[in-house]
Amino acid sequence: MKIFLLVSSMGTGGAERVAATLVNAWVARGDEVTLVPTFSGRSAMFYPLDERVRVIHLAERVPSRGSGLSRYLARVMALRALIRESRPDVLISFLPNVNVMTLLASRGLRIPVIACEHNNPSVDGRSRLWTILCRVFYPAARIVTVLTEGVVEPFRRMVPGVRTIVVMPNPLPNEVFELALAREERGGRKRIVSVGRLTAQKQFDVLIDAFAAVAGERDDVDLWIWGEGSDRANLEAQIGRLGMGGRIFLPGTTDAMWRELSGARAFAMSSRYEGLPMALMESLALGVPCVASDCPSGPRELTRDGQDGLLVPVGDREALTQALRRVVDDDSLCREMGRQASCAMRERYGLQAILPMWDRLFVRVGAAASGS
Repeated sequence: MKIFLLVSSMGTGGAERVAATLVNAWVARGDEVTLVPTFSGRSAMFYPLDERVRVIHLAERVPSRGSGLSRYLARVMALRALIRESRPDVLISFLPNVNVMTLLASRGLRIPVIACEHNNPSVDGRSRLWTILCRVFYPAARIVTVLTEGVVEPFRRMVPGVRTIVVMPNPLPNEVFELALAREERGGRKRIVSVGRLTAQKQFDVLIDAFAAVAGERDDVDLWIWGEGSDRANLEAQIGRLGMGGRIFLPGTTDAMWRELSGARAFAMSSRYEGLPMALMESLALGVPCVASDCPSGPRELTRDGQDGLLVPVGDREALTQALRRVVDDDSLCREMGRQASCAMRERYGLQAILPMWDRLFVRVGAAASGS
């Protein structure tokens, strides 16, 4: 089967991690797979790809001159030409901007499009323009996927013309479970780790305040927040005001995130909203004890509160402080939560569970999977 997967970029985000996991799995089983980053160039490839995956950077097929609208239309036409030239059996697109572009470019070509949402559309703050564009173009998709059951009805109200909405969770690669078997908490100082873009969505200011309260009681634990974003200066100023410069670190990005997670005492997530957060999924799969805000959507679907993770109300600094105290202090709780989490994630979100779900989608849209 000839699969085209289109994504805005191949940087450090969760959707990009999912794209890499899927294309690597499909090409390994014998599918002909093309990955098309629609906006970024070659320098933005963050996650490793199987050498058999064909990668085409659409930006290299579009003239650099012209206004914003003319360049966008040129990109659409370049994508249409690429689709006509390659004649894939199915087009899979990630995120609203790429979904709309793919539906525009493939109009009339009779190639099924599976458009994938990777956040919670009802609360992700997308502009009125993008809401209208989704309403106009998403009905042309054969299937639209969302990440959790809780998103289905709000999304249906938001985009009432969509033909078929299917829940398609993010997959986890086999390698993360192999690492879980060898996981060892880093010796010396305990380390709480968080991961995400430094933006308002992630509410790292809440996490920093909560951790500072714990750090004031113990001198053997630090907080590392991995990621980059527009809130860096504000977060650095907050860390300075709290006198936490030697205890809270913003080290940027890393290509060894699983190693950083697997050596952590615990993972913490303080988001206002999510889709199905990859960093939380990977931490659970690695057997790392996790504390997460009970935000829409994802954390409640991924964890059983008190068994394989701890959930706290969104934005509640005191509840987050108490949960961080528990994972710092209670060794037996951490061991048991980590063990249960890794087993549950393998069963529910390992490739052996998710790839057959994709194969059923391919059959529904008239494409045939190599493994079916």
